Amino acid sequence: MASRSLGGLSGSRGGGGGGKKSLSARNAAVERRNLITVCRFSVKTLIDRSCFETIDDSSPEFNNFAAILEQILSHRLKGQVTWFGYESPRSFWDYIRVACRKVSQNCICSIENMENVSSSRAKGRAWIRVALMEKHLSEYISTALRDFKTTRRFYEDGAIVLGEEANMLAGMLLGLNAIDFSFCLKGEGLDGNFPAVIDYTPYLKFTQSSDSISSDEEELRTLGSSGSESSTPENVGPPFIMDENSWFNKCKRVKQKYQLTLEQKGYLEELLRLRENQLSESVSQNKILLQRIEDSDLAHKLEKEQLEYIIVELQDQLKSYQSLDQLSADVSLSQTSLDPGQSQEGDGKQDTLNLISEGKEDTPSLLGLCGSLTSVASYKSLTSLKSNDYLASPTTEMTSPGLTPS
Repeated sequence: MASRSLGGLSGSRGGGGGGKKSLSARNAAVERRNLITVCRFSVKTLIDRSCFETIDDSSPEFNNFAAILEQILSHRLKGQVTWFGYESPRSFWDYIRVACRKVSQNCICSIENMENVSSSRAKGRAWIRVALMEKHLSEYISTALRDFKTTRRFYEDGAIVLGEEANMLAGMLLGLNAIDFSFCLKGEGLDGNFPAVIDYTPYLKFTQSSDSISSDEEELRTLGSSGSESSTPENVGPPFIMDENSWFNKCKRVKQKYQLTLEQKGYLEELLRLRENQLSESVSQNKILLQRIEDSDLAHKLEKEQLEYIIVELQDQLKSYQSLDQLSADVSLSQTSLDPGQSQEGDGKQDTLNLISEGKEDTPSLLGLCGSLTSVASYKSLTSLKSNDYLASPTTEMTSPGLTPS
């Protein structure tokens, strides 16, 4: 019996050890998931807030985001072992300082040399602000996570930066590059004496289940009345107290959104009006250009018709001139065949004209003119007509039988 009881006790102890391990793993997973989820909510609230005002140290959304990021980077961070074997706590700045050296134009050295920032935690908070103002926070985190050897040296197993959530973190922080931050690096936010505390209330929202019969107010009154018999529902105050400042802030935000929408509407209307004017001007210019093209086409057609008409007339005149030249050549041949004496006189006259023109220069213009009047053969025969053998003398004319006095 004793052996059985001891065996059962030892078995229960072994099962308890396995349960503790599973419970610790479950707690670590829940912790990682909670931090990543609330980080995503904080980034979204920061982007929404930046639409209406500048984000600075006084913004509660930024203070909450800085606390969340500090908690994520400090999750399961190993301590620094001293010479005596003791482990002293360290800040995430020690990891960032080593892992982000490869970032081009980094701000590590400038933060190390800051005079008003002495503690390691304060330098880490200053780095968060400077990286946000430079719009390089996502680049810093991505570069640090890629250096897996350094990350493994600074963090324990189960840390967020060693898990799958690390890639989600770098992607979430990328949206902050669209925000213009303005921080003062000498304020109280850099005080490294106090740890960062996350405010979860802005991200918590309770929704009543549809299976619930009574409302939240009735349930609270029932719980209050069951606590003491003397208490009555009338004595219990209202369960929810509406904050006037919260309603005022909501109304202010809605008004700002409405004004922004009106401004955008006016801008779009003005842009539309300008585009319509440009379109009408372009349409009118297009009509003018089309009219000019039609006029030029019509003028070209008329000019083409006139040129064609002139070409036809010139061709007709050329044909008529050729027919006249042929007719004159036929007439001269017929006269030569009918009256050889007259042809000799005509030849004599032609020779006389040739002799007269012999003393002048044979210019190309004269040659062309003579070529139009006489043939080339007659012009070449000028050298053979230098003697006056064929010229008739006065005595010959007087003694000719045809010219005797009657």
